[in-house]
Amino acid sequence: MRAAVLHETGQDKLEVLDDIEAVGFGPGKVRLRLRATGLCHSDLSAMAGVLPQPAPFVPGHEGAGEILDVGDGVTGLSAGDRVLVCWLPACGGCPACQRGQTELCLTGFMNAGTPNFRRPGGSPEDVFGMSGTGTFAEEIVLAAPCAVPIPDDVPYDIAALIGCGVTTGLGAVFNTARVEAGSSVAVIGCGGVGISVIQGARASGAAQIVAVDPVESRREAALRFGATEAVAPDGLDSAKNSVTAGEGFDYVFEVVGRSATARRAYEITRRGGTLCVVGAGALDDFLQFNMFELFFDEKRILPSLYGGGDVLRSYRRTIDLWRAGRIDLEGLITHRVRLGEINDAIGQMRTGEALRTCIEM
Repeated sequence: MRAAVLHETGQDKLEVLDDIEAVGFGPGKVRLRLRATGLCHSDLSAMAGVLPQPAPFVPGHEGAGEILDVGDGVTGLSAGDRVLVCWLPACGGCPACQRGQTELCLTGFMNAGTPNFRRPGGSPEDVFGMSGTGTFAEEIVLAAPCAVPIPDDVPYDIAALIGCGVTTGLGAVFNTARVEAGSSVAVIGCGGVGISVIQGARASGAAQIVAVDPVESRREAALRFGATEAVAPDGLDSAKNSVTAGEGFDYVFEVVGRSATARRAYEITRRGGTLCVVGAGALDDFLQFNMFELFFDEKRILPSLYGGGDVLRSYRRTIDLWRAGRIDLEGLITHRVRLGEINDAIGQMRTGEALRTCIEM
């Protein structure tokens, strides 16, 4: 089958190969035929080595398709079922799951260390999948909890977005920050996840939503999706003064994953306000505060991993909001490509041209 492979961490292009095999099928597993997958900025971060990921590997973790076969012991799933890929499944039994913090379950991360593809005759033969998945492939073998059934009225491309970017952005608003109606919000970074944060803030009733991004097309998109104002980074101080009379925003979302933007986000958060860190950053990128400002300003700093809550509940809520017309998911997909054009899509994301690209299988 065909799959897009990164041979070495740090390479900037993928090679589309037609001799990759999905491996590991057996008890507790499902074999899935991918129909659509989204390109997420985390894929680029893993390729660059910002996010830890063994290589060679097949990127992609935001996908949807249909089940081809189920292994022994799998219940609730059958061949032909339409599913989305959950890259961070909950085991249900670890301390984090027992506390209700299923997004902190490490089961999914453990899957990342086991190859789920192979290239016969290759050197090496074993090929990993990003975060234990690897959706830039025509077929994939997953642990059964990674395959979440979707209703028939949800298209595969929409389901793929729900599998990561949309859930991450909406969940940061609903689960982690819990934005209140009438509040002021700033969103730094307006790619697919940032736009989802904006949509969540609008759905929560925020009165002012300021979008911040250096790319003009993304600022324009932010306004279409619910931002009340959109500025380049150098216009942020002016926006803070005009919207909040200089006090700072009630909620600020950092959706870039860099210490410099997180520090900036902290500075424009009002005293007693909330900074929500959504962007996935590097292990060696350190964020500094002094102890006096942490104590005196009483700003809440809340990281949000995968939307900070029960992802299955978040999926259902997202579908309900989409059906009701409260959020726009179709509009997030600005580009569509086939698997053989994946490097074009990567280039579009790097320049900021694309919000979300759907790779159609």
